[in-house]
Amino acid sequence: MVAFGMVGASISGVTFVSVPGMVMKMDMTYLQTCLGFILGYFVVAFVLLPIYYRLNLTSIYTYLGRRLGSRAYKTGAWFFLISKMSGAAVAFYVVCMLLQRFVFDGMGVPFAVTVTGLVVLIWLYTRRGGIKTLVWTDTVQTFCLLGTLLLIIYKVIGELGMTFGEAVTAVHDSPLSRIFVMDDWMSRQNFWKQFLSGIFIVIVMTGLDQDKMQKNLTCRTLYEAQKDMCSYGFAFVPVNLLFLALGVLLVLLAGSRGITLPSMGDELLPMFAATGRLGSVVVVLFTIGIVAASFSSADSAITSMTTSYCIDISGKPDDERLRRRAHLLMSVVFIVFILLFRLLNSTSVIDAVYVLVSYTYGPLLGLFAFGLLTKRQPRDKFVPYIAVASPLICLVIDKTSAAAGYTFGYELLMLNGLLVFMMLLFSSFRYTPSAACQSVS
Repeated sequence: MVAFGMVGASISGVTFVSVPGMVMKMDMTYLQTCLGFILGYFVVAFVLLPIYYRLNLTSIYTYLGRRLGSRAYKTGAWFFLISKMSGAAVAFYVVCMLLQRFVFDGMGVPFAVTVTGLVVLIWLYTRRGGIKTLVWTDTVQTFCLLGTLLLIIYKVIGELGMTFGEAVTAVHDSPLSRIFVMDDWMSRQNFWKQFLSGIFIVIVMTGLDQDKMQKNLTCRTLYEAQKDMCSYGFAFVPVNLLFLALGVLLVLLAGSRGITLPSMGDELLPMFAATGRLGSVVVVLFTIGIVAASFSSADSAITSMTTSYCIDISGKPDDERLRRRAHLLMSVVFIVFILLFRLLNSTSVIDAVYVLVSYTYGPLLGLFAFGLLTKRQPRDKFVPYIAVASPLICLVIDKTSAAAGYTFGYELLMLNGLLVFMMLLFSSFRYTPSAACQSVS
């Protein structure tokens, strides 16, 4: 159940909407990143999970406190809250945007009311159910998402007047089916940039993410958790291949009907599925799929942020009154983040998610890497400043390199983590158990 449900929780509404449209500008090169995902899940399964189980952690950021010090612990927890809040808000923005555009605008309902209503629904069913509720709801939502994807592909093939075999051939022969880019090192779609980025995206967005790890930590044994991690790690290549193939088929359908393609890739699937061009059945399927995908990621995000706040920030894991208040607070802040993203966004939603990951998860990557790969102890008082300085330095480097002709892709995450690692190294001394105990105290 955990493994199957995690497919839906990790895919989210962002994948459902953005990935089919990515073929318009990137062809199928996103699969290079997905191939990196597989190796990333193996790293999480056989490097990070054994540590979490051996230390019997409820919050994975407790490791930072034991290994690096109290300020490193708090810094890691705060960066998780910021990262998860921004990333989950961007993902949930998708379903709010689509329902607003195709349903609630016609009813005269303001966007803020739509967002608030949907978040209230999530708040209600996660308020008392906790992590066990999420495992089962994620399973149902994943089933709805994958079933919807297959049915929409079936409908599009029918609209093209093709058999399944002919559709496979058409996708294969399309110039949009290019997957590998080996020759252009300056391109954001270069294979090694995408592949290595995929590895580190999984490490930070799964292995260093309380949201994803708390579900795996509900497994009774380390072996079961590792089996789950590897199982759904392999699922992302075929699932994303289906989404990209759907994008190619939609481009072919638009060409056969003389329909102008949208300027934004995020609008490709909604242009057909949410407007009735493929029939009312597809409208219903699309709505079910996008809601299932978005709720699957948003509900677990709010629950995990509540857990992290109570355990890591407040230090009162057993205070039920505090938990209820924190749960309500996280839901309110979640609404605010969604409304802010609506005002600021000017790019593909999935691209926006990975840009945010590069800046906000980089410090977590550097902190955990330093703890795992060295035997030195950082000067704990400097850790918060290092974690804040690194993303700012990356922002300057990104803007400067763009002016010089080099465009950073998702590899900015690796640079961010490396900067944190190096600054921690320069501010550290040799690690000993007594020094660690003194640092934590």
